[in-house]
Amino acid sequence: MPIAIVTGSGGLIGSESVRHFAAEGFDVIGLDNDMRARFFGPEATTAPTTERLRAEVAGFRALDLDIRDADGVMRVFAEHAKDVELVIHTAAQPSHDWAASDPHTDFTVNANGTLNLLQAARTHTPDATFVFTSTNKVYGDRPNALPLVETETRLELPEDHRWFGGVDLAMSIDTCTHSLFGVSKVAADLLVQEYGRYFDMPTVCFRGGCLTGPQHAGAQLHGFLAYLMRCTVTGEPYTVFGYGGKQVRDNIHCHDVVTAFHAFHENPRAAAVYNLGGGRASNVSMLEAIGKCERIAGRELDYTLSPDARIGDHRWWVSDLSAFERDFPGWSLTYGIDEVLQESYDHNVEAWTAAAAG
Repeated sequence: MPIAIVTGSGGLIGSESVRHFAAEGFDVIGLDNDMRARFFGPEATTAPTTERLRAEVAGFRALDLDIRDADGVMRVFAEHAKDVELVIHTAAQPSHDWAASDPHTDFTVNANGTLNLLQAARTHTPDATFVFTSTNKVYGDRPNALPLVETETRLELPEDHRWFGGVDLAMSIDTCTHSLFGVSKVAADLLVQEYGRYFDMPTVCFRGGCLTGPQHAGAQLHGFLAYLMRCTVTGEPYTVFGYGGKQVRDNIHCHDVVTAFHAFHENPRAAAVYNLGGGRASNVSMLEAIGKCERIAGRELDYTLSPDARIGDHRWWVSDLSAFERDFPGWSLTYGIDEVLQESYDHNVEAWTAAAAG
C-alpha cells in the first residue's frame, strides 16, 4: 500500500488531504502537534479533527510530531521509506500578526520545518512527490502598487490591465514589504524549489490565496472567511483592517486545492510553481463578503472599519490559474464564493449557535 505523509493533518487542507488520499488507496501518516491552539487559542485546536480522522479514516495514523524536530522527522521517513510516494506539507504558522509577536517560532516552523522535511525526503524518498502549500504572501505588498480603481464595494484593476484576470508568476517578490510571516514562507518556498532543481526531486509550490472550507476553524488572526461567517452567526464583533473594507481576496475551497495536489501527483515535475486561488471565478471584497454572510445568516454583522491595515497586507489579490489549467487540463474549480459561504454556514450554524449560547 502506498503511503502519503501529510503535515498539519488536523488543519483545513491537511485533513482534506487525509480523507482524499485515503479514499484513493493510500495509507496516510499525519504529522500534527496542534500548534494551532498555541497560535490562536483553544477554540482553534486541531485535536478534535485529528480524533475524527482516527475514527473515520481507515489506514490513517496520527503522529504527535513537531516538524522542527529534525531527528524525529528523519525517523518517520526512514521507517516508511520504501512505501512513501507522496508528501503533502501543509503545517505552518499562518498569520501576519502572530509572526510579529514571535518571529523565531514563526521562522523555525515555516522555514526550518520545511527544510527538515525536504532533507528527510531527499535522504529516504527522493522520488516521492513533494507538495508544499506556499502563499501569495511571498509577493509581499507588491500587489499594492497595482493601479487599482475604487468602486462602491471594492478595489479593482482596469479591465485592460495585464493582470485583470489574475496575477501570474511574473510578479516580483523583491524590494517590497512582506511581513515576517511572508519572509518565512518565501524561505520555505525557495527551499522547495531549490531541492527540486538541485536534486531533481518532484516538488511543487502552490502559492495559495485564501484557502477555505466548511471545516475551517476560523480565528481572528487567520481564516477570515470562516471567522467572518462565525461572527455573523454568533453576534461577535468583527474588525475589518484597512482599505475601507474594499480589499479583494480570491477564495478557493479545500476540495479544489486537494484535487490540484492529486492532479500534480499524477504527472509531477521538478521545481514547479503555481499561483492557486479562486481566480476570477471566486473572489470577493470584505464589504461584499459581509453582505453575503448577512444574507445567508439572516442577521447583520456587528463590524468596525479600522483605518489601520496590517503590514504587508494586500489591497487586491486574484490568482491567475491559467498556467496550472494549461499543464493539468483535467482540473478545474468546482466551488464559487457563494457556494463556499453557504456550505460554511450549513456545516457550522448549529455548533456556533450552541457555543455562543453556552
